[in-house]
Amino acid sequence: MKANKNSENEKIFSKNFKLNIKIKEVFLDKDHLIKDLDGYLTFNDSKVIDANLAGDFSDNQRVNFTIKSTSNEKITTLYSDLAKPFVNRYKFIKGFEEGTLDFHSIKQNDVSNSKLIIDNFKVQEVPALAKLLTLASLQGIADLLTGEGIRFTDFEMKFSNNNELMRIEELYAIGPAISLLIDGYVENDDLVSLRGTMVPATTINRTISSIPILGDILVGKKVGEGVFGVSFKIKGPPKKLKTTVNPVKTLTPRFITRTLEKIKKN
Repeated sequence: MKANKNSENEKIFSKNFKLNIKIKEVFLDKDHLIKDLDGYLTFNDSKVIDANLAGDFSDNQRVNFTIKSTSNEKITTLYSDLAKPFVNRYKFIKGFEEGTLDFHSIKQNDVSNSKLIIDNFKVQEVPALAKLLTLASLQGIADLLTGEGIRFTDFEMKFSNNNELMRIEELYAIGPAISLLIDGYVENDDLVSLRGTMVPATTINRTISSIPILGDILVGKKVGEGVFGVSFKIKGPPKKLKTTVNPVKTLTPRFITRTLEKIKKN
């Protein structure tokens, strides 16, 4: 009796082997082309255990993907000078432009701990953020989101994945108009539970400027007036999220510390 094609493929990929790759052109989508993709993939029992792939976008922006495995952990990295083709895969984000992407993940015992950094980008449509801005009475910023877009200089997310549960240890984003600090979890496609703080840039500047000496150095002595931010909760099934907001009278030390770190880095 002859083996069918599926069983033949299973036999091939169950073996340990290294696949060398050299491809002239690869389309990530209809708008983004990687040229001269070069490197290798190493398989063990149908899984990629080691990889190193690199290529250039058409405007000479670089992309690099690696996997390194040991007996007890698997490290995955992705760096791209062009973040858009990777962010565009998330359908709830629209109008994403510019930005670089840096992803690092360590997986041990089926639990992965990851860090995602995206720098210097603009986004035009994120429904959950638009609703949050409207509820917080930050209509001017909400108008930016649906118009020319909101710019962020830094976005950093630390998170873990364990089976169907993703825990967001910290999501921090800072920009000229607004900053966000969020934590929570996402359970498969069933439940989203997030909480955080959202603060207009004028509030951040005013708060930091009140710190003796350091405030004058970082933001100067003249700071525009602005409302304090809001704390918020977003919870429910992905298609029926409930959002609540409450005024923030004072910023948490954690928020101020993270903001100072980013300002000093830049």
